[in-house]
Amino acid sequence: MLEVKNIHQYYGGSHILRDVSLTAQAGRVTVLLGRNGVGKTTLLKSIMGLVPIKSGSIEFDGQPVQKRTPYERARAGMGFVPQGREIFARLTVEENLRMGLAYRSAGTPIPPELFELFPVLKQMLHRRGGDLSGGQQQQLAIARALAPGPKLLILDEPTEGIQPSIIKDIGRVIQMLAQRGDMAILLCEQYYDFAQELADDYIVMERGEVLARGLGKDMEAQGVRQLVAI
Repeated sequence: MLEVKNIHQYYGGSHILRDVSLTAQAGRVTVLLGRNGVGKTTLLKSIMGLVPIKSGSIEFDGQPVQKRTPYERARAGMGFVPQGREIFARLTVEENLRMGLAYRSAGTPIPPELFELFPVLKQMLHRRGGDLSGGQQQQLAIARALAPGPKLLILDEPTEGIQPSIIKDIGRVIQMLAQRGDMAILLCEQYYDFAQELADDYIVMERGEVLARGLGKDMEAQGVRQLVAI
């Protein structure tokens, strides 16, 4: 579904991403790991077109997208949940979800499945996003990204600052989405145990480069916990 080949990215004179390649396949969770500041978020933003790449290629669903705008990538089926959630605090839950449908035709209904995945959102449909707890806001951010039915879901540290009960709910949803088989999931995560539990495939970054990669079931045997320990 997603194939990133040999991309390089710079901020000013700093070489942030160095020859990074990865793939994310439909029906699988690909986990991106690494210490703070190694370029994980920059990589995700590069995939979404929020920051430009200097060289390399990004293919999505068999088509090159590295020259497409972020909204063109979203329309093609790429969904992004940014670090920090970035919901619209003054809009209601319903309005936030409709923002995820902004490029669909007018009157497109909010998919009922979103309320099956996150029942709390139905209960709080008319509350402002800023009045929700951090965990509820994270669920809203994920639901907003899912609203248009993406083929790829990119999540940037969805457990950051979230209470354990909601972390479990988010993990359950990610597993369900992957098991459907029609969506690729790229998960950037600092919480190692959460990442290991969900990973079908893993990638470890260090100083803007891919340090290690493999199957999720091999993470412990290959010492991944030690590679990402702070």
